[in-house]
Amino acid sequence: MRVLALAAICFTLLGVASAADAATPVKGAAPGHLHGFLLRADEPVADAFPRTPSFAWDPVPGAVRYQFQLSTSSSFRDSGLLYTASSLTTPVTAPELTLPWITGNPHALFARVRAIKRSSSTPWSAAFGFDMEPAAAPKPLPSEPGLLRWTPIEGADMYQIWLIDINNPTAKMEMSLTNVLDEREFYTFHRSANWTGTIRWRIRALRMDNDPSARQNHLPAVAYGPWSPVYTSTNPAYSTGPITLGHTVSDVIANGDGSSAAHRLMPGFTFSGDTAIDDTKAELFRIYVFTDRQCLNRVYTSAIVGGPAYAPRPYGPLALPRSPTALPAARSNYLRDGSEPDSFMFDGLPAKSTESEPAATPTTAVPTDSDSTSTTSTPAGPAQLKFSGDLGAPVDLWDTEWPSGGYYWTVVAVGAVSPGALTTATASLSAVGSVSASAVDGSGFSTGDTVLIGNSGNQENATIVNVSGSTIGFASPLKFAHGPGEPILRTGGNLQYEDLELPQDVCAAPYNRVARFGKNSEPSLTAAGELFASGLSPSGRLTAGKSSQAFYGYPLVAWTPALGASAYEVQWSKTRYPFTPQANPSNQGALGTMTLGTSVVLPLPAGTWWYRVRGFNLNLPTGAQQMSWSKPSRIVVAKPKFKVVGGGRT
Repeated sequence: MRVLALAAICFTLLGVASAADAATPVKGAAPGHLHGFLLRADEPVADAFPRTPSFAWDPVPGAVRYQFQLSTSSSFRDSGLLYTASSLTTPVTAPELTLPWITGNPHALFARVRAIKRSSSTPWSAAFGFDMEPAAAPKPLPSEPGLLRWTPIEGADMYQIWLIDINNPTAKMEMSLTNVLDEREFYTFHRSANWTGTIRWRIRALRMDNDPSARQNHLPAVAYGPWSPVYTSTNPAYSTGPITLGHTVSDVIANGDGSSAAHRLMPGFTFSGDTAIDDTKAELFRIYVFTDRQCLNRVYTSAIVGGPAYAPRPYGPLALPRSPTALPAARSNYLRDGSEPDSFMFDGLPAKSTESEPAATPTTAVPTDSDSTSTTSTPAGPAQLKFSGDLGAPVDLWDTEWPSGGYYWTVVAVGAVSPGALTTATASLSAVGSVSASAVDGSGFSTGDTVLIGNSGNQENATIVNVSGSTIGFASPLKFAHGPGEPILRTGGNLQYEDLELPQDVCAAPYNRVARFGKNSEPSLTAAGELFASGLSPSGRLTAGKSSQAFYGYPLVAWTPALGASAYEVQWSKTRYPFTPQANPSNQGALGTMTLGTSVVLPLPAGTWWYRVRGFNLNLPTGAQQMSWSKPSRIVVAKPKFKVVGGGRT
């Protein structure tokens, strides 16, 4: 019979290869030209990377699979192994782990690869040495009074800002998810230039480490990059007069008209003035964001700040004074972060800061598909990512189609108010020893209020520790029983923070204190003229993708990091439109795959495919963290080619 074999290169892509073990003989040359890259295997060879690179090497004739290792040891001692992959069917790999910042002389990290054939293996390749070096620290950008601003860093998940001149250790380190930070510590209850005139600060970028156990030897990988030098920002004297809106500021500075660009990051908000519409002078302010011009459908409530700027923070508002006696201390110190006391809108509705909300649940699996032509709902995939720690409050906003769609925002004056007399009555019996009472109307009562409860024969003082609807809880058990209809009189209590004007009023004529802005998340880039794709060509060579070129076997695709994204999803479809995501056999049939990196190997059979990538912003609410899809990119996977390579009969 005639003997058939694969032409030039033989890869078993769909079959099961036999395992290589210590007894497998070594045969043939080791894989050559092993190197790391970020987007394409043909980019200039580098030996230092700011994020975990992908790797490629020259294919080996007759290989059915490859084994790949990363290590801190050039001799690949067991204790130095960071990562091992043993079933690679093409000469590319995208390790799914966060590599630590590490440098050596000449290098501190090493990669190697070998080919496994049907009855033998090649020697290990020469070690490829490289280092992991963080990007340079952020640099200051032009900003506006009360607002620090810096260059966004590619791949950063968060920023840590060191406020040099704050002497309170719990207040000098702040976090930001965007590229701006308000100066609330300096302005709140302070107006003089010696507090607000000069701000010294340093900053560093933070990255997310999905799973320390992904590093085989559990080598620590810190979340932070280098501190910047000390920067100095200056502010003019505080501008008084009617409250006037300024710009929204992030990666762009926008004035709200149609010519302004949409923000790719959650913006900060700037304003001037201190006078409410009834001419009341204020020293505290709050920003509201709405979906409508009438300022009714509220979607964001800021923390209370001293002005003249606000930028969202994920880890809570300032710990404002809770009693009138604490105000003098607040005027002579920097406030630390904490929880805001009870605060209310002008019409009495609660005004809880978005910064005080619990952290959202991060997306760790391919979500249920909402972009399919099928009438059958596809369930979410299995969890692929793991996050730990407090990710912070969901202080970002959803995408809009700017400029046709957008958000409306305004600023209102806020006052610290000592609670006055307030009367209600008991609604039911409260027995001796009870620690709560049911009131006819519990609205207006707050934690810390002191009340006088009962009639002259059973009257007693109590301090409120919680209010839930009409149920008022007390700090200590009641000494007397109280029947329905007995008075509850507030005699004093903690400060309350109350809006001095209503958003609906200030947004309407004649004040028109309302402005627009747009928020469009940044899509990742999967191509720039040519695909960011690498793999094996049908002729058996390592190649980087061109739109007209086919790959043989599974290709590796890469993309640029998207501002605000901490994780990514990749999907593939047989058609560009309608884009119909296909099941991923290596992910329990989920419609795609999730990763923290910026590259994956696509498990594509032969054919013409389209793939797309989107980021996930973990600081959006649970279940709504998806960002914009990239434009679908075309990629072709060729079928195996066979030819007769020998004659004779058997």
